[in-house]
Amino acid sequence: MKRSNETVGKAVAAVTKMNGAQARKFASVRWMAVLLCVFCPDVTRAQAPAAVVPSPTMPQGSPPNIASPATNPQAMPSEPAVDDPMLAPPPRPQRELADWNEAAVELRARSISLATAYAEVSKAEAQSRIALAALLPSINASATATHQFITNKVTTIQNITNGTQNIRTLTTPSSDYINGNITLVQSLVDAKAWHDLGTARAAEVVQRLGIENVKRTMILSLATSMVTVVTAERIAEINRIGLRSALELLNLTNKKRSLGAATGLDTVRAEQIVASSRASIVSGDESLRQAREALGLALGEPRQVAVTSALKLDGVLQSIGQTCHPLNNSFERPELAAARQQLAVTERGIRSVELSFLPTLKAQSTVSSSTLDPGASPRTTWNIQAVLSVPIWDGGARYGSLRSARANRDEAAYSIESTQRSITIEVEQARRAVQVAEQSVAVARNSAALAARNDELTRIAYRLGQGTTSFELVAAAVALQQAQVQLAVQEFGVVGARLTALLAMARCSD
Repeated sequence: MKRSNETVGKAVAAVTKMNGAQARKFASVRWMAVLLCVFCPDVTRAQAPAAVVPSPTMPQGSPPNIASPATNPQAMPSEPAVDDPMLAPPPRPQRELADWNEAAVELRARSISLATAYAEVSKAEAQSRIALAALLPSINASATATHQFITNKVTTIQNITNGTQNIRTLTTPSSDYINGNITLVQSLVDAKAWHDLGTARAAEVVQRLGIENVKRTMILSLATSMVTVVTAERIAEINRIGLRSALELLNLTNKKRSLGAATGLDTVRAEQIVASSRASIVSGDESLRQAREALGLALGEPRQVAVTSALKLDGVLQSIGQTCHPLNNSFERPELAAARQQLAVTERGIRSVELSFLPTLKAQSTVSSSTLDPGASPRTTWNIQAVLSVPIWDGGARYGSLRSARANRDEAAYSIESTQRSITIEVEQARRAVQVAEQSVAVARNSAALAARNDELTRIAYRLGQGTTSFELVAAAVALQQAQVQLAVQEFGVVGARLTALLAMARCSD
């Protein structure tokens, strides 16, 4: 070993005495590899790299480490460590989700969509109560206080007693008096009111089915947002690995240039890949921030929300499977059931307009009292009446309402057909998307392995000066980073496809 070190030292001294042309000529000789070993002592081992082992099947919940040994800084001790501010990981937000149950509880408590759906149910219940009120007794009371500004005084003889006239002066009209009455009205025969009550209760069912659909869609949205955050975090990590690799390549190129084995063009190309890696980090970090903000909005928080490394995506799938129950067929989807119920409501609307042509019968009782002396009549009266209302002509308003109700029925029928077609395609695409995603992962994993192998061999050849240009080196590095990002996206795309397929045939009623 001592003799080898002395030999290398002599070689270095000899090269330092050469001029530029002699050094470049010497660099083309195979012995240049001996000189390069001074800076990368493990290059001899790198000449026979081990075969790149494809990444194992993605474990549920966490993606495999797709960084190849050629791009992992810890696996390349031959290159000196680099330091750059952009290599630091992006800052973590204050709020982080630890498990799915925590996210589900907060989702139910803060979801605006779910609160709106419950408000729609409350409105439907209120309409039912309004419809019931038309069938129950109504009691109304009124009072009137009257003061007359213009009056006349009239003297009248009330009677004659023992030859004496009893004279009384009256004010006409009476100046101050109060009238009061209480009226009770009870519907006896009103077919339309009874029918409208049933229609309102059927509309309640439509809104409750809407709640189930909202729960399904918001769970899918939350789970997809969580997967998107995990994917963005993985891509941000890959971008930093790419920057570290680019900086190491730039250092190597600068050293070769100082020895005359590289040109200024090689340095510029190395600097280009560093700049490209920095741009990827900037855009990737912004995508990560947007993904975290989208997750925060899904949870009802106007801020960034991250996902801890302890959260496993397979656990998310299992939790959703326990909350949402699978359906036997697509016709049981809540939105399709709601569309069918809406059709029944519109058909009842037609019948309601038809019943408005029938007469109605009501019973009415009124108690009235006044401070005004009516003379021979009592001051307090009480009566009961039967009121029969027969609709004869209203200018054609009921005929217009009938046409509108029939048009609503036709639209509801068309909506059922459209919803059924959409659900059929959605379910089929969701099932097929899982297979496509799994196939895409296999292809992306193979491409990443080949790109890692190509980048590793290109780096080795570039270090040894075996005719590899800096352009090929840059192209290999860019292809590797793109393959790694694509693999990460496809791996997490499998999780998203499984979530979509699971919720495409499920009912989330809890």
